[in-house]
This record gives sequence, structure tokens and C-alpha cells, in this order.
Amino acid sequence: MPSTAKARIADIEQRLLLDAIYHRYHYDFREYAQASLKRRLQSALTQFGCKTLSQLQDRVLHDPPVFTALLQFLTVQVSDMFRDPEYFLALRNEVLPILRTYPSIKVWVAGCSAGEEVYSLAILLAEEGLLERAMIYATDINPHALRAAEQGIFDMDRVAAFSANHVRSGGRSSLSDYYTARYGRVVFDKRLREHMVFSDHSLATDSVFAEVHLISCRNVLIYFERDLQSRALGLFHDALVHRGFLGLGSRESLRFSSQAGNFDDFVLDDRIYRKKAGR
Repeated sequence: MPSTAKARIADIEQRLLLDAIYHRYHYDFREYAQASLKRRLQSALTQFGCKTLSQLQDRVLHDPPVFTALLQFLTVQVSDMFRDPEYFLALRNEVLPILRTYPSIKVWVAGCSAGEEVYSLAILLAEEGLLERAMIYATDINPHALRAAEQGIFDMDRVAAFSANHVRSGGRSSLSDYYTARYGRVVFDKRLREHMVFSDHSLATDSVFAEVHLISCRNVLIYFERDLQSRALGLFHDALVHRGFLGLGSRESLRFSSQAGNFDDFVLDDRIYRKKAGR
């Protein structure tokens, strides 16, 4: 069979698989970046011993644990604590002084993965004396990632990089003040987790669930097609309080989105935006 025909069949199979996942499990990947999904699904074929996506679809439809395992391929779980330290430094110096004026602070980390950014923000708030009046809502569509995030446990061999990022973010203390080392892993303090709520939430299908002062959704939108990006940004706009803040990833921007007119650039180099007055 010619390679172009094979590619076309593979595209059809991919669309059918994503439709099947949506109708069977109500997870909607149909507007995720298809090229990225294709690479991850090819890796999944090897893992599940399938020759085609049609074979994988059959297993996903009839064996729910296969779908649970497949979620690990469909969702990207790559992060670090204080990733892009300049972003956290900008939050520390430019955003938190404004949020300090509120009696309580609500933060939404959308696409929280295994929790690295959630704990980074909690530590940042603690160092600035704001954690006691803050609540962080951490959401993701991957239940395995949410369970890991709620536990707050990370491998010790990652801590050196975490600590270096923390210092570059303007850290006012030692990162070790916030965790306990045990058997090659570190466990972050319960006092941080007391200010976190972990919940399943899909930017593709769910609605706004809270009014918040800061949303941090970094390196998530790059995996969405344009329409889904617009939907997610619309949710963020609706969730933010008057003049609330939105932080995106270093490769993401509002510039060409349908929501561009509803936000002001705040710290543009670090992709921090502020909801416009009256919008």
C-alpha cells in the first residue's frame, strides 16, 4: 500500500479512536494538537502490543484499565519545581504585592500534572507571608497525576534542580525547609497541602468552578488546537476576578487568540497577563 494511503488510514483510525474515547469515557482529546497525539499514540502501540490504532481502539472500548493506562500517553506529565524561575520571580515581585491587598487569595493551577507547580506556588506564597490566607485549586484530567500531586512525593535526584530553580526565583529560604527526605524521596510538608484542593477538571469539556485571583496554566495550551485554546482562555477569563492575573508558558501567548482584547500585557517577557477592567 502506498505510504500516502497508509498515512490517510492512520489519520482516520486516530479520529475514530479519539471519538471512541470521548463517547465511552467522556474524555475529549479531539481538539488536542493532532501531530503531538500521533507521536504519543505510536509509543502507546508498542506498549500495548498493538499493530494498529484500530486494534488499540478495540481494547480501549472493552477494557477500561487499558484506557486508564493509555491516559499516561495522552497527557503530558513533564514539569519541574520553579520551572522557568524568571516567571516565579515576576510573580514574587510584580503580582504578589497586588494580591497582598486582598483579604484572601485564590489560585488555580490548570493542568497541574504531578504537582510541581502547585508546590512551587505554595512555597512562594509561604515565603511572602500569604499562604495562610490562600487556597490553591489544582486540576488535571489524569487521575494518576492528581493522586501523585496530592501526595507531594518526589524523587530525591530531582531536588538539586528544584533547589537551583528556587534560588533563581528569588527564594527567601532553603527548599529543604519544606520537605522531609525519606528513602531516596522527599515528602513536602502537610502545612503546604492544607492550602491545596485537587480535583479532576477538563479544559475541553468542563465549566468554571470558582472565582480566582491568579490562574497559572503553563505549557498546556501548546498541546491544544486553536479552537480548544480559545475555549480554555475563555474559561480563564470567566474565572478571574476583576483585574485578575493569568500566567502562561514561555511558548504560549494571548497575542493571536480570541481573548487577546480582554487582557493587558502585565509582564510580557514572562507571559503574565492581567484581565482588563470592565471585561
